[in-house]
Amino acid sequence: MERQNITTFEQAAKYLDGVPRFTSKHTIAETKAFLQKLGNPDRQMRIIHVAGTNGKGSVCAYLRSILEAAGYKVALFTSPHLICIRERFVAGGEMVSEEEFLGAFLRIYDLLDWGGLERDQAGAYHPTYFEYLFFIAMVLFAEKTPDFCILETGVGGRLDATNAVWRKELAVITHISFDHVGVLGDTLGKIAYEKAGIMQTGAPAVWWNTCGETELVFRRRAEELGILAYSVSENDYSFSNFKRKSIDFCLHNLYDRDVTLTLRTIAAYQMENCALAVRGIQALNLKESITPEQIQKGVADCFWAGRMEEVREEVYVDGAHNEDGIRAFLETVASDGHSGSRSLLFGVMKDKDYESMVRELAGSGLFERICLTHVRSSRALEAGALAELFGGYQGCVCEACEDVEAAFRGMCESRRDGERIYVAGSLYLVGEIKELLKA
Repeated sequence: MERQNITTFEQAAKYLDGVPRFTSKHTIAETKAFLQKLGNPDRQMRIIHVAGTNGKGSVCAYLRSILEAAGYKVALFTSPHLICIRERFVAGGEMVSEEEFLGAFLRIYDLLDWGGLERDQAGAYHPTYFEYLFFIAMVLFAEKTPDFCILETGVGGRLDATNAVWRKELAVITHISFDHVGVLGDTLGKIAYEKAGIMQTGAPAVWWNTCGETELVFRRRAEELGILAYSVSENDYSFSNFKRKSIDFCLHNLYDRDVTLTLRTIAAYQMENCALAVRGIQALNLKESITPEQIQKGVADCFWAGRMEEVREEVYVDGAHNEDGIRAFLETVASDGHSGSRSLLFGVMKDKDYESMVRELAGSGLFERICLTHVRSSRALEAGALAELFGGYQGCVCEACEDVEAAFRGMCESRRDGERIYVAGSLYLVGEIKELLKA
């Protein structure tokens, strides 16, 4: 591997896009060693760590919005991005600039063992794509000096690069379902074990009560560490009112009176994510500095791109990318109050359980027409293969179009009065649609 002369943001982003081709995941010890080489930037921050299968990004967004409504300065590292890689790094409410990104990239780049890498020497260290981005986040955020730094894990938790940070203020674990089973395990208990790895002595933990199997894993881990633990379930909130484009619900408070919250979304599943985030804020024990009114404002102001987001009048995109996400998506569509017809643009990655996702969608009966497309990724499943699967379900009318832009434009141009269009199946597909509309 030869060292390149990288002087622009575009060159740095292109270099990172090529990283997965020549690196493999490293141990937590190796990640910690490189953090030390960087000067231990993680030790300068109060870190909130978020893991789980579905809803991680949304929970991060609610945590950030509430803390900012209370006057705290927050840095946020999430994945994936939809259009631009800088979306993953937000501090003080803004994406980092291209110049800041490049500066952090080069600081890491210059510390790599280029002599060993160029000689293809065994043991010469080069971070993976995600590890490199994590290091960039740590470098950038240490310079920004936030009050809190929120980190979203990549895959798993126990062995995730983000778990190399030395100390945490809070660990939050979202809904658990089957995803990345080849890496995390083929039972919910095994997957929960990997997610529970983000729990740490001295930091309270909050998690979603998915089922008895995951609940047992989380409680045992919390007891082993001797930490404060809070399990959140549907019993902790109650639906109040569904408006055309917002949801009112009541969260049963840990400390005093219940609080009524308004979500600026039609996504019913965000009640779960919001409840988990609010409970996390309460577990931080900041109740003297964060008022119920600030929680209400933070929740109402929160926006998370690509999650049941209305990108054009009566056109919604949702990053449902696994079977559990599709179920949540369908629950929202079924209760959206829309009186006209609905159509769906669907594309999926071939390393997902797409057969289960197709079964859920085809059996829902919610869409008068379904268009299948091929996302711009080597991991994506071809539209023709999807069409064959949908064709096995009686009464399901589908068409296939390999090109996302042509598929989307065709649906919009042929839309009838009162028809609502949904886009789902992959965050990569959502990103393509948002990029198309931005052009």
